[in-house]
Amino acid sequence: MSQFKTWIDEHFRGDPIIWGIVILLSLFSILVVYSATGSLAYKYAGGNTELYLFRHSTLVFVSLLVMWLAHKVPYKNYALYARLAMYLSMPLLLITYLFGSNINEANRWLTIPVINQAFQPSDLAKLALIAALAAMLAKRQNNIKDFKSTFLPIIIAIGLICLLIALANMSTAILLLATCLLIMFIGRVPVKYLLIVIMVGILGLTSAVFLGQRGDTFVARIEAFMDESEVPFQAEQSYIAIATGGVTGKGPGNSEQRNSLPHPYSDFIYAIIIEEYGLVGGVSVLFLYLALLYRGMRIVSNSNKAFGGLLSAGLSFALVIQALVNMAVAVGLGPITGLPLPLLSMGGTSLVFTGISLGIILSVSRGDHQDEIQTGSAMNRPKLKTALS
Repeated sequence: MSQFKTWIDEHFRGDPIIWGIVILLSLFSILVVYSATGSLAYKYAGGNTELYLFRHSTLVFVSLLVMWLAHKVPYKNYALYARLAMYLSMPLLLITYLFGSNINEANRWLTIPVINQAFQPSDLAKLALIAALAAMLAKRQNNIKDFKSTFLPIIIAIGLICLLIALANMSTAILLLATCLLIMFIGRVPVKYLLIVIMVGILGLTSAVFLGQRGDTFVARIEAFMDESEVPFQAEQSYIAIATGGVTGKGPGNSEQRNSLPHPYSDFIYAIIIEEYGLVGGVSVLFLYLALLYRGMRIVSNSNKAFGGLLSAGLSFALVIQALVNMAVAVGLGPITGLPLPLLSMGGTSLVFTGISLGIILSVSRGDHQDEIQTGSAMNRPKLKTALS
């Protein structure tokens, strides 16, 4: 038993509660997605529900694998990786917008040659921008109020990436902008600069409404949410699923609304969770995400380096805010967005990049590479407690 514990401690370092939360949600995801893909299997796979079970289970395993690999990398290395990934993501977003696969009237997917596998560059751009922003703020803590050297590069990076994402995916761009504002607030950026970011963001998102591919859909969804006289079909079916779930639910695999609810395995998976597992299941999932946020913020407070704290904060906020938005949409507290539920919804690149994000958070929490860095290196920055003061 002691040898097994030693092996676990050696190969699975970092916050043990985060490991537990991720594993619980991943296993639960396999159960819920298997149930929610029944109608999809009969429509596209001749009723072979095991096909989607195997496919999703494989993707969950891959996401856990990349999380494990990412947590083995000392987090200070991600400062360089993030900058390179951010520069790479900008042309990829533009290429995707111009030549990507058109699904639901938007070019969000880019097919990788040779392996013929599609992915969303916005997932890469979101992760890269959050990590790069944390690195830029950590590097400039001593002159955080300097507009030209500190703020200008930051606002250019945020503005370009959010605009390119908003052209095809408005909800993801808004979520990313909000996350960046939170990171900047924690990183002691003056309020007047935050207001400038908000103004630039509003201007960029407004431009994307008129120039982008999903502007009309975005406006229509806002109007539908504000119109109390009529409930959109997706929202109506979600409300039915939630209302019939009761306290304990109908039981695993007994959902009825999965056959009429659009995208019950991704956008509205939370409604299926409540229908099958009831209020108990819905509250439990919410609690796990809030616990994940709490553990991520504990890492922030315990971090000895500004970069590690800002990185953990940004990635934790991005994951949990997206989860809260998805759940809010399902219960009618927000307009329909199309954002998946991290760790639970069926997906490909979203699961993989979620795994990478969690691996980076765990890397920050490991605490075994808080070594002294030579003066002038990328990570020789003020402690986060100073950055948060």
